[in-house]
Amino acid sequence: MSAAPLLQVQSLRKAFGGVQAVDGVSFELAAGELLALIGPNGAGKSTCFNCINGQLRADGGRVLLAGQDLAGLGPRQIWRRGVGRTFQIAATWTSMTVLENLQLALLSHEGALHRWWGRAAERHREPAFELLRAVGLEAMAQAPCGALAYGDIKRVELAIALANSPRLLLMDEPTAGMAPRERHALVALVRQLVRERGIGVLFTEHSMDVVFAHADRLIVLARGQLIAQGPPQAIRDDARVREVYLGSSLAESGVAAPRVTS
Repeated sequence: MSAAPLLQVQSLRKAFGGVQAVDGVSFELAAGELLALIGPNGAGKSTCFNCINGQLRADGGRVLLAGQDLAGLGPRQIWRRGVGRTFQIAATWTSMTVLENLQLALLSHEGALHRWWGRAAERHREPAFELLRAVGLEAMAQAPCGALAYGDIKRVELAIALANSPRLLLMDEPTAGMAPRERHALVALVRQLVRERGIGVLFTEHSMDVVFAHADRLIVLARGQLIAQGPPQAIRDDARVREVYLGSSLAESGVAAPRVTS
């Protein structure tokens, strides 16, 4: 018998005025799986993402994490239930060291931010170093975040997202602003951590070379509706997906479009 899904999104709906941004979207995500959420601009990706994370309150439907309903919970409450999050524009405390950024995240998970200064500087050092080792930044522990290259900042953000030992990781455009080699290295690292820790990952991404190289499955939105889902090759071969999105997107990314045979 297969394990129950880690994440279940059921008939999710969200409207803004007369615009149905998310219209009855349903999908599932398993532990240890990388699931890419793609679609053209205005497809409803960000709205769907933010409803799952609690930044927006859905008008209808359900979001279940390991069978527990997340309806009505805010981002912090959802984070405490084991959901990590990274953002399109990476944000760290630039005047603090890499290690201190990780210690702060760990203190937040502990609920001890009110006493973060002073002795708190010595707390969670080893767990913080462990997270930095996981993302390959242990040697930069004492460097101020403001001095890091952007690709390394993205790795710090990933380590921060792992500070609450998440079961589910939501990643919004994780490779935005990165060079091609950095993009693939970061997502390969995420894939490795997913396998090692059994984390489920839902990510949005505009770089189709990254999506097709690393995602286990894809879900495609257009005008708020889910129009296709499946493994990368099935999505490549889907005529409707090519029509509404992949034709131009693949051309922009340099990924070869699938051949159509009669």
